[in-house]
Amino acid sequence: MSPTNFPALPAHGHGHVTFLGAGPGDPGLLTLRAVEALASAEVLIAEPDVLDVVRSHARASVSTPELTVVDDASTAAGIPVLRDAANLVMEAARVGKRVVRAVSGDPGLDGNAGQEMLACAAEGIPFEVVPGVATAVGVPAYAGVPLRDPQGADVRFVDARSASERCWTEVGASDGTVVVSATLETVAAAAGELVAAGRKPDTPMTVTVAGTTTRQRTWSATLGTIAQVLKQAKVLPSPEGHRPVIAVVGERSAAAQRDQLSWFESKPLFGWKVLVPRTKEQAASLSDQLRSYGAVPHEVPTIAVEPPRTPQQMERAVKGLVTGRYEWIAFTSVNAVKAVREKFEEYGLDARAFAGIKVAAVGEQTAAALVDFGVKPDLVPSGEQSAAGLLEDWPPYDPVFDPIDRVFLPRADIATETLVAGLIELGWEVDDVTAYRTVRASPPPADTREAIKGGGFDAVLFTSSSTVRNLVGIAGKPHNVTVIACIGPATAKTAEEHGLRVDVLSPEPSVHKLAEALADFGAQRRAAAVEAGEHVTRPSERRPGGRRRRTT
Repeated sequence: MSPTNFPALPAHGHGHVTFLGAGPGDPGLLTLRAVEALASAEVLIAEPDVLDVVRSHARASVSTPELTVVDDASTAAGIPVLRDAANLVMEAARVGKRVVRAVSGDPGLDGNAGQEMLACAAEGIPFEVVPGVATAVGVPAYAGVPLRDPQGADVRFVDARSASERCWTEVGASDGTVVVSATLETVAAAAGELVAAGRKPDTPMTVTVAGTTTRQRTWSATLGTIAQVLKQAKVLPSPEGHRPVIAVVGERSAAAQRDQLSWFESKPLFGWKVLVPRTKEQAASLSDQLRSYGAVPHEVPTIAVEPPRTPQQMERAVKGLVTGRYEWIAFTSVNAVKAVREKFEEYGLDARAFAGIKVAAVGEQTAAALVDFGVKPDLVPSGEQSAAGLLEDWPPYDPVFDPIDRVFLPRADIATETLVAGLIELGWEVDDVTAYRTVRASPPPADTREAIKGGGFDAVLFTSSSTVRNLVGIAGKPHNVTVIACIGPATAKTAEEHGLRVDVLSPEPSVHKLAEALADFGAQRRAAAVEAGEHVTRPSERRPGGRRRRTT
């Protein structure tokens, strides 16, 4: 059996349990082995925050029983005892299910997981362990705090919740690095324990909350000043005091060194909540790019795509493709490719039906959608990715070289006439066919609408004039602190007509160039704050108490 192949379930008897480490919080830190195990799981058992990290890699049909912690008060009140994780694991395994028990960090550092493994062993239930990135190791790496140097200093790991007096005495007497797991409200007490045990009060210390996620925040201090630093930062006192933190104590956590090594929190859009008003299919690659800059994309569909009201025209055109009616077919959007592909599948056709037909595409995403369909475009604009750019490269009709003079143009019901008029001027006959309709999407949830109007978003990306009109129509006008980024001059003009100040303009009409331009804006904004000696804030953190409208 290959090391990466999961064993087949036995023909009879018990199932199989995989104890899986989900890492410290960043879904990108899941191992390949973990993703493979999740894909084959029939039952997935995890605490809610861990479930959020692993759920997307499991099949849609996976069962995810809810964990409930039973406290002494509920038991004393006569409330029926609810099933805990160990019982859920055993129940599913006993009936032959393939179970994944996911825990935060690494299973080897989770005491409950160890007990559950012993329970499996006692009943003869086969199990295996998929290690994960330990929280106490992964969080310092994301905070820019190396735990060792070439001299190879000792590294100690302490859980403040269960550390004994002897443990504090031992780490206090050491001059190595100490990694402390605590909470916001107990980390200052842990620092006090280290000072009492012999560590100098001026020993550098970092405290990181929500490590490896885009909510991560790190404070640099010393053992003697950490309580004051958290108070001045208005982190404490707070109802959030129970949140877990990782603290690193030692010279390698010095602020001067961390300033150079803080690669994660210094990303250009770190922690920015960015509104992406597009259809869900279109938003995916853009959201991935924004995440690479440290942003938190929030997708709000402003346009819904629906079939044409009268499908007969589209049906005739697709049949014409097969019978040789067209010399060219031109796709101006991903939705046009999707509409033709769906019609092909309806008729049992595939990409071979394009044999002998020249294919044109506007935009890199449209071309990519065609390639995914199995069709390589013959013509993509060499300059501007637009109808005008396509016309610049489109050859005029030549009766000697072109046996057929007709072009099939599947497009939206609200598309402009630029391309049709230009093709006719070049001597071509055009079948201008409505392949799909674009309608205004339903309004987003109330909390999203309030965040848009109240300044809860740091930036919004507008990829067309219609996204401006539709977003304002279904959700209201973005707050004046929100950074407005537009894909081109026409979109910017529409935004300004709606009373919005345009802060970022893409150098090219490309969604990826637009995201790059926003990242450049964020980087410049961050550099200016650092140079001025100011704390780096997000646009939404500077909003006033009340909402101010933009002036046109």
